[in-house]
Amino acid sequence: MAKAVVGAAGIETISGALKKPKKQNGHNHGNYLVMTHRTAETTNPNCQRIYAFGPERYERSSAPTENEIAQRLKFGTIAKAVNARAKDLTKITADQEAYAAQTKYKTMRSFLWSLEKAEYEKNH
Repeated sequence: MAKAVVGAAGIETISGALKKPKKQNGHNHGNYLVMTHRTAETTNPNCQRIYAFGPERYERSSAPTENEIAQRLKFGTIAKAVNARAKDLTKITADQEAYAAQTKYKTMRSFLWSLEKAEYEKNH
């Protein structure tokens, strides 16, 4: 998704993906259209760029490794456990009290992730 900065004269800068290919019937239609805005200091007045890439630009060229598959499985397992724990009425109060007593994690969700990740690593 592109981000635009709007000023008094209209759009000043755009940065991000403006268009992505649409996948239909197993193949892609269209191209990627990406704009970038350079924020580093320079004397060059051309700080806005636009790029067009083919629809296969971001397709993976190799099959996932065993390590990647294991990481995906770990992430999915922990995500499901976090969602279940966030809705478990028997643990909500204790988790909220433990979260309030700590200072490391900024959000309750990241705190629950740490708990469930530790549990997962203990069992696997």
